[in-house]
This record gives sequence, C-alpha cells and structure tokens, in this order.
Amino acid sequence: MTDLATIAERLDNAARTATAIPQLAADAGIDVDTAYAVQEALVAHRLARGETLVGLKMGLTSRAKMAQVGVDEVIWGRLTDAMRVDDGGTVSVGGLIHPRVEPEVAFLLDRLPEPGEPLADFASAVRAVAPALEVIDSRYRDFTFSLPDVIADNTSAAAYVIGPWQPVPAGIDNLGVLLEVDGRVVQTGSTAAILGDPRRALTEGVRLAGRHGVQLRTGWVFLAGAATAAVPLKPGAHVRAVVESLGTASLKAIP
Repeated sequence: MTDLATIAERLDNAARTATAIPQLAADAGIDVDTAYAVQEALVAHRLARGETLVGLKMGLTSRAKMAQVGVDEVIWGRLTDAMRVDDGGTVSVGGLIHPRVEPEVAFLLDRLPEPGEPLADFASAVRAVAPALEVIDSRYRDFTFSLPDVIADNTSAAAYVIGPWQPVPAGIDNLGVLLEVDGRVVQTGSTAAILGDPRRALTEGVRLAGRHGVQLRTGWVFLAGAATAAVPLKPGAHVRAVVESLGTASLKAIP
C-alpha cells in the first residue's frame, strides 16, 4: 500500500495548484475506512496552514447525486473556515479544477447530538437552519472517482455559502428547492431528496463520523447534502439557492 501521507500530500497539492490527478485508491489498495484516514491527513495540511475546523458536510445523500457520480453510499467530509464564503459573495473558479455548485440545507448545532437520537429531539440539538450552496471540485481527472477516492479527497469540498439563519420550522422534510443560475431555474428538487428528510442526514453524520472518532461540536455548521444534482459553475455566473420557507443563499463566480 502506498504511504497514506503521500496520497494526502498529492491531493493537497492538486487542490492548491488546481491540477487534476489520476484516481489513487485502486492502485494504492485503499478501502473506505483507510480513505477516511487519508481525508484526515489531507485536512491536517489545511489546519497546519492556519485553517480551523468549523463543521462537517454530507455527500451523496440524494439518489440524483449518487447517480451523477456513480457511487451508492452516503459519505461525510470536513469543513474549514477558509471554505466559507459570505452570502452574496464571490468564488474564484480560476483556482478550481471542475467547479460545480448545488443547493443544500445547513444546520447550526446547539449541542452534540447523540448517535441514534430520535428525530423528535432534533430541535433541541439544532440552534438554527438556513438555505445553503456548496461548491464542489473533485481533484481527479474528468470528475470521475471511486467511493474511496472521493472520501480521501474530502468529498470534493471546495467552498460553501450559508443564507440567513432562522429557527427550525416544524417540518423540513418536503420543502421545495430551486437552483438558479443568472436568474434561470436550472434544477428543481425537494429537501425530501436528502435521505427523505435532512434531519436524517445529521443522524447519519453523527453515526458515520463517530465510527472514525470524530464528534460534532456545539457551534459547528453541518451541511446536510444536496437537494438536486450539481451543475457546472462558470466565471461570471450568479447562482442562487431558493429553499421553501427558509429563504435564499447566493454567490457570484469570478475568474
């Protein structure tokens, strides 16, 4: 097996230089559990440069997204403060390889949820909810990868935008979602696409991250996953996510 630190360094260099690399997992003999170890080592490079962990994100929580990238298992990744973009702010796509954007739902944690905690107790664990956008950017050539590959690559995390926080409504399991580019609707969906209910994504995140010794923290952001398939993000594009009852989150792509 190739040294995991070396793989993490290759992925880090690929992201910093916007240079696509071949898939790594198959040749290196990496399975899912080992891929999470690579992810931890990869994010450690960012932390060593002064970034701070601020939350977790889920990936492949919708059937559309699983079909889009050709995998079939829910995954999770890490968020740092450097990935955060202000609502209405800009994202430089010139520093990315395959930038794509998708609409999401974000939670602000008020306390650490317990593994297997009933959804009925969800409101006491979450301080607020907001519409969100996530920019993803696989570091692999042609945006193709296996499940261990994408996990090792921190689930293609690149940037995220969170709209205005607000109290958690009684139900968030079937809210309409629109993804607009330059004022035109390019994707439509529902929060039901996120594991049937975005709250289940938090339950899964707690369980899966806990298997690898990672506990969510009070004040962290949690991105529940995409409600639609991702679309390419091109320079000059104005992108907006509209989530029924929750509002909007937006960004502008610059070169």
